[in-house]
Amino acid sequence: MIRVLPATADRWDDLAALFGPRGACAGCWCMWWRRSAAEWKRGKGEGNRRALRRLVDSGEPPGLIAYDGETPIGWIALAPREEYPRLATARSLKPIDDTPVWSVTCFFVAKDHRRRGVSAKLLLAAADHARKRGARMIEGYPVVSRAGSMPDAFAWTGLPAAFERAGFREVARPSASRRIMRKALKK
Repeated sequence: MIRVLPATADRWDDLAALFGPRGACAGCWCMWWRRSAAEWKRGKGEGNRRALRRLVDSGEPPGLIAYDGETPIGWIALAPREEYPRLATARSLKPIDDTPVWSVTCFFVAKDHRRRGVSAKLLLAAADHARKRGARMIEGYPVVSRAGSMPDAFAWTGLPAAFERAGFREVARPSASRRIMRKALKK
């Protein structure tokens, strides 16, 4: 039974254990979308870990952690779009309209739990989390991959199938390899 909980200060050790010494992927610590390219590069590794720790300790969870029993097995980053400055500079991910949205920017699933529906469960929990905080729309930016053509590590923004299973629908195709998918949230 998988349960999904907010990444709060008391769960920091679980998140750090899930991400491991490399910070999930090459010292990122899920700070790619939150920092400029120069800041991210300077912070690669320990600096990005400290930045994520500050976010977790701030009181507003920057994401959710999936657990299998007591073991952390997955992560999803989400916040109001404005909290991700790199989205504003990503040519293919410009806002498609004036609708205020929460953005899902990143996933990390432990290797032995991949391809088991964890991402879809994280997305369902993310939609509920955002709705409870007043969001009316949530969107994500999955990459399109032909089966087996992309290493799992490069699908860190998710794959369309997981978004579809969680009730998201495609609203834009800004490039051949990228989709923008949304889910309306009810009060």
